[in-house]
Amino acid sequence: MANVKTHTFDAVIVGAGGAGLMAALYASRSANVAVLSKLYPTRSHTGAAQGGVGAALGNMEEDHWEWHAYDTVKGSDYLADQDAVDVLCKEAIDVVIEMEHMGLPFDRFPNGRISQRRFGGHTNNETQKPVMRACHAADRTGHMILQTLYQQCIKHNVNFYDEYQVVDLIRVGDQVRGVIAIEIATGDFHIFHSKAVMFATGGWGRCWEVTSNAHSLTGDGAAICLRRGIPLQDMEFFQFHPTGIFKLGILITEGVRGEGGVLINSEGERFMKRYAPTIKDLASRDVVSRAIYLEVKAGRGIGGKNYVHLDITPETVNHYFEEDGEKRRIDRDYIEAKLPDIADFTRTYLGVDPVKEPMPVQPTAHYAMGGIPTDVDGRILLNANKDILNGMYAAGECACVSVHGANRLGTNSLTDLVVFGRRAGKHMAEYVQTAPLEPLPDNVADDIIARFERIRNNTGSVKPYELRQQMQRAMTEGVSVFRTEETINEALEKLQQLREAYGSIQVEDKSKQFNSDLLEAWELGCLLELAEVTAVSAVARQESRGGHARDDFPERDDEKWLKHTLCHKDADGTYRLTYKPVTLGRYEPKPRVY
Repeated sequence: MANVKTHTFDAVIVGAGGAGLMAALYASRSANVAVLSKLYPTRSHTGAAQGGVGAALGNMEEDHWEWHAYDTVKGSDYLADQDAVDVLCKEAIDVVIEMEHMGLPFDRFPNGRISQRRFGGHTNNETQKPVMRACHAADRTGHMILQTLYQQCIKHNVNFYDEYQVVDLIRVGDQVRGVIAIEIATGDFHIFHSKAVMFATGGWGRCWEVTSNAHSLTGDGAAICLRRGIPLQDMEFFQFHPTGIFKLGILITEGVRGEGGVLINSEGERFMKRYAPTIKDLASRDVVSRAIYLEVKAGRGIGGKNYVHLDITPETVNHYFEEDGEKRRIDRDYIEAKLPDIADFTRTYLGVDPVKEPMPVQPTAHYAMGGIPTDVDGRILLNANKDILNGMYAAGECACVSVHGANRLGTNSLTDLVVFGRRAGKHMAEYVQTAPLEPLPDNVADDIIARFERIRNNTGSVKPYELRQQMQRAMTEGVSVFRTEETINEALEKLQQLREAYGSIQVEDKSKQFNSDLLEAWELGCLLELAEVTAVSAVARQESRGGHARDDFPERDDEKWLKHTLCHKDADGTYRLTYKPVTLGRYEPKPRVY
């Protein structure tokens, strides 16, 4: 360890997206905090979130946080923990107003209040009609949240270590003592010794071929936790967003449908009226994704291909907006003002002008409902008894509170980040005031350094990109929008072969500085583990619920499966499943109807 530099802080936060920055902002008020990110903070994936952050402000029509909570539980297919959902929806209102006071440039209604738009699954619980609940800054809401929180963190002197990739967690018994990271610019290892650690490392959509996730979303934090004896919860539930750009997977926000856009098949039919008669194109994401899949399977994809059209052209959309007290029909200026990035994306990547022609879309792997199990204060839970791992926290997409259950509502990802990021930051600040800084174990970095040297100097002939492509193909074919026992087992068999082949990978770049070849090889190991955990959890759950749709078990089974999955990795490398009950409350499970 002589050449490994050690840094000491009260708390270390891994990840500089919305959850990490919100936690850092609050924890830094009474603690010495370091934020580590393998990216520059404002490049974090929160910046890709487009349509809005959900909060029942009721700025233009009646709305209540209880309605938001019911929609969240209903959308989750009743797998969400209702005590956590209440926290999410109640505190969302204060957090959104707080971010406005921080300087976040929300769009405004003519009356000066924060603008809100309709979004899938958000309803007036009395009329069942869509309600305006998504607070937005054009279609750059996540980007604006990132910029605002980063500026606040700089203002409050948070310590940032940009382009430091965390590769291990220092855990001694039931207590954490820090993390180990690689400085990407030099290839040197650094120990960050601390009383508390928080992971806010995002998702793992790169397990699939078509995904809205950036290249950097490789599930590092979840995989590190799994290797250090922390189970992963509800990994079988991965959301496929219905409107990704054909082939590329880049997201076209649900806000397009919130502003009046409709889905059209090859026969020119607005087909969602058959799958969700009441709410149609604004049904929850799992419902719309499966509807698109079924339309394509029935031969009604556009031109016989596996996509449909999303149409927001003024000629098609019968949608009106209010300006200067008058109702006007949607037009080019309105689309350009409300959805500027979407218009730019489709023109750049597809050569399609959304004002003149429909956009080709297909479901894209988008969001992990499962992840590292936590309580509402972000503290990590070790088992079904909810035993705490002292000093260890998680928030954001890598965490599972669980407020999303089997299917996340649109806008609730940003709400999750800021609500539970803030709660985790507050709790960390309190925890480090009384927790001692325990000494580091001897030679604590030796194992992870040796692992990287094995990858760097391996004499095998297998290329990491080839394994990644095979993994993505196996997951897309076997553990996708629809699954069966047969397809999942085929994927599992392939993933086990790939895990064995991973021992023979070859990294061509042997250097230390900016060695992305080496780091991507390590990230591939994380993805392979998370893919296998997803498949193991999915084959065991013999029902269809939310994002987990089994063709061989098409019905939801509350009697047997109204419970959370916990997947543990044992010392011999095998996976073991246990279960824990869902926390119910005001809402008893009943069929979802849209």
